[in-house]
Amino acid sequence: MSQDLNPYVIKLDMKKISKMNIWLTFGLSVVFLFANALIHQQFSGSITFWDILLFLVSYIGLIVLHEVFHLIGFMVFGKVKFKQLDYGVNLKLGVAYATTTEPLANKAMKKSLLLPFWTTGVVPAMIGFLIQSNILVLLGAFLIAGAVGDFYMYKELRRFPDNSLIRDDPELPRLYVYEGKD
Repeated sequence: MSQDLNPYVIKLDMKKISKMNIWLTFGLSVVFLFANALIHQQFSGSITFWDILLFLVSYIGLIVLHEVFHLIGFMVFGKVKFKQLDYGVNLKLGVAYATTTEPLANKAMKKSLLLPFWTTGVVPAMIGFLIQSNILVLLGAFLIAGAVGDFYMYKELRRFPDNSLIRDDPELPRLYVYEGKD
């Protein structure tokens, strides 16, 4: 990838994404809890201290796993080596992140963006519906809503050919697209 190329820059508006995340979290939580009550024809409204503690610990664990699944996606779909991965928390932005120093083909980046949505959002919610667990249903709702930034990037990347190279900014919430020709 040549440095003289002028990439297209996809910038994430973190305020807009945060607002959308809050609304989606609230909306999905209500819908999922209501659906779980309808499916099992009963609503359990009691919440204990241990339920809250279990939820918080599980939520933090799933956020960590969300980022780990991005890294797994980079390695599996983008063939990136482990030493080319980076992971952490940006305290200034208030977000966890997973990135790679290597550019990925657009097709691989799109798969890597959505992998955590399925594994840390949809799967816990489905298990919660199956076993009538409001905690798992809520965790699924929170993690699905938490993938709103990933979906925004995915939507933006759909405009570019699969062989375009995508470089993740290691410090800012943005992607650089070096457009390929299909």
